[in-house]
Amino acid sequence: TTTAFSSVAHICRDVNYGWIIRYIHANGASMFFFCLFIHIGRGLYYGSFTLLDTWNIGIMLLIAVMATAFMGYVLPWGQMS
Repeated sequence: TTTAFSSVAHICRDVNYGWIIRYIHANGASMFFFCLFIHIGRGLYYGSFTLLDTWNIGIMLLIAVMATAFMGYVLPWGQMS
């Protein structure tokens, strides 16, 4: 479990511009979810849920994205690297 944290620490400290890559990755992930929720809100506002096949595929994609994010969150087993 310490290997993941050590790897991130190495990238942030020893790799040229590694710290900026880490922060771009973190902020990019947050921006992705922000855009995702804006997209869902727009679909609700304009009544896109009436197209059931398209809406259901979107919901399945949302669940897959949230499951992926959850797995990425619990991967370090509590070590916030």
